[in-house]
Amino acid sequence: MKFQTRHGRTLPLLTILFFLLFSSRVLFGQTPLVITPTESEPTGFDQGFSKKVDVFNLPVFATHETPDKKLLHAANVLAQYLDNDADGIPDNKLVIQSLQEQRGAMVMFATEREAMRTDIHHNIPERVWDSMVLVALFGDETRPNGAANGIFDATYEEVLHLITSAGYAYAYPKVFGERAGTTIAKAMDNARGGHFVKVPRSYPRKAWYTYYDRSCDYQCQITEYIYWGITSLLGAQDFPGRFEQISNEWRFNTADKLKIGDPALHALLSDPKYSFPNRLPDGNYRLQKRSK
Repeated sequence: MKFQTRHGRTLPLLTILFFLLFSSRVLFGQTPLVITPTESEPTGFDQGFSKKVDVFNLPVFATHETPDKKLLHAANVLAQYLDNDADGIPDNKLVIQSLQEQRGAMVMFATEREAMRTDIHHNIPERVWDSMVLVALFGDETRPNGAANGIFDATYEEVLHLITSAGYAYAYPKVFGERAGTTIAKAMDNARGGHFVKVPRSYPRKAWYTYYDRSCDYQCQITEYIYWGITSLLGAQDFPGRFEQISNEWRFNTADKLKIGDPALHALLSDPKYSFPNRLPDGNYRLQKRSK
């Protein structure tokens, strides 16, 4: 599923300075993310999703059955991906602008089963749903600190899908656009051992990215490829047993492997002008003071 004051009065300078000082003391070191009831806009979302968390004007919607702690975890990971230095400002203004323009949002269900039995369009007009870029995440695949138990936290994947598909792909269309001929597409073609519009019956032996899901078209393959690269670079795929779980699809699950094995992708994701995150989110977004 892809998927001046109110009355015009001017405040005294000392009052403004006091307000700014007080606000910084309140906010720094604390999380600005809170759960609120879903509003009626976009049309019908309050009928399908009872609660949400806004992250830089990007909503993370959730059903009533989705645990609050899972919703907050997803929202915190989204915030940390976008504001990796935790200064309260998204690291890449072009990306956040694109995400907002594309009306990007996460939608959370307690389980995939709940999502399948939910008649979304009974309450949400299809024109509204189709005008947004939506990525689904299930509560039972949202696993804070999952790596400690040898379990991958799907939040790292699904949240990134939103950021790259509705953010980077539009902010840098020639570089990260999800279509043939872009820089990321050429890197992916190399990683797959050739240009395959459709998933092949088998990939060349030299390929290190071998995704066989036939429901995933070329655009989707790019989305998955960049996810593998970013999470491998950040260390999300590097825990005991993980390589064995994913090696049939992706070979370079650590930063060192990626740098040596897929230098083109590594160079793109490490280029400071794109402001990709360089620290793996831990689900605890806390504002930090800027260093002078």
